[in-house]
Amino acid sequence: MSSYKATLMNETAVRLALTRIAHEIIEKNRSCENLCLVGIKSRGVPLAEMIAENISSITGTRPATGAVDVTFYRDDLTKIYENPCVGGTALDFDINGKIVVLVDDVLFTGRTARAAMEAVMQQGRPSRIQLVELVDRGHRELPIRGDFIGKNVPTSKSEHIEVKIPPYDDRIAVELYG
Repeated sequence: MSSYKATLMNETAVRLALTRIAHEIIEKNRSCENLCLVGIKSRGVPLAEMIAENISSITGTRPATGAVDVTFYRDDLTKIYENPCVGGTALDFDINGKIVVLVDDVLFTGRTARAAMEAVMQQGRPSRIQLVELVDRGHRELPIRGDFIGKNVPTSKSEHIEVKIPPYDDRIAVELYG
């Protein structure tokens, strides 16, 4: 069992990073009318909602939000899940021709992001897919990078990062364990 090492981001730092990311998304895409945010289950979903609220506060327009479950799109499914539990994909809007911004908590090997892109492509053909990661911890196995990163945190492979966020946790924080 790994032990707590440090708090990398407290609630204020997480909220500031998500506000900065919202500004970067607006700046890169110039308009929010063709934009939707899709959270990667599970902690990417509340992060996507928070970013959508920030975009709404800045522009007056709230982008559509949805969720994608990548469980059955993972190439390492048998290695990490003995009995996979699928939460389902919730996209109640058309993604064809839209800019889909995938939102996740931690970018590590790139396998979750790859699976999320595949899951989104099963739902339609977006004009573009962009990737938000609250934390990039390195150790990529696939040539995937985030378009919008909250914080880069070099880690060893034996360490892991946990993003704490309601409704899954009782606080907002990013913590390092090892």
